[in-house]
Amino acid sequence: MKQKIPSKLNPKKRYLQIALNSTLAQAAKIINHLPISDRILLEAGTPLIKRYGEAGIRQIKLLYSQHLLAKGISPYIVADLKMMDRGAVEVEIAARGGADAAVALGHAPIESLDALIAHCENCGIDAMIDMMNVEFPLSILRKLKKQPAVVILHRGVDETEHNKQKMLPWYEIRRIKGSYDIMIAVAGGDTIKEIQSSIFNDADIVVVWKSFYQDSKDTVLLAEQFLATIK
Repeated sequence: MKQKIPSKLNPKKRYLQIALNSTLAQAAKIINHLPISDRILLEAGTPLIKRYGEAGIRQIKLLYSQHLLAKGISPYIVADLKMMDRGAVEVEIAARGGADAAVALGHAPIESLDALIAHCENCGIDAMIDMMNVEFPLSILRKLKKQPAVVILHRGVDETEHNKQKMLPWYEIRRIKGSYDIMIAVAGGDTIKEIQSSIFNDADIVVVWKSFYQDSKDTVLLAEQFLATIK
């Protein structure tokens, strides 16, 4: 089995990852209403990073650090770079912004994925590979020099809007875990039922965004439901 780089995440815990894709002002409102827990991860989403760059990642880290300060919990921030090339350079952007993880797309060249994983290790942050629209995620993992901390199985937003029958790729979880000791995130579901199904199918992280795109009562409710029902 190929070497897996140790992760900042605890493989015995189940996490909710909240993607923040709007503005920093909207992100601040959402963060202020979140329940305090070390099982809630925040993602600086791709649209937010494209809008604000490295400074946007840094601001999300600061806001979440202040929110968790009273309980002494360290924030965990994912920079969803969707890296396709120049893996080392993009990791530096994430690391300088204070991110704890950087995301690459599984469709990137293997050389770029290897570069991102290696540079994440050098910078002390986690590498995550998003397998959106990758038909056989295992074929990518088998080519890598080292394994990432997390593999993301992803149903995209646009395809969800136009193909509501497409299921979350839960079946891939056991295939990957049967070959590698690796954490799996599932993205593309935003109801407590879909979250529970992902965890039932052995996902370690569930990524949500829709209920957290705008500050609303659903924001707090979904996070509280996750903490209450997923142990």
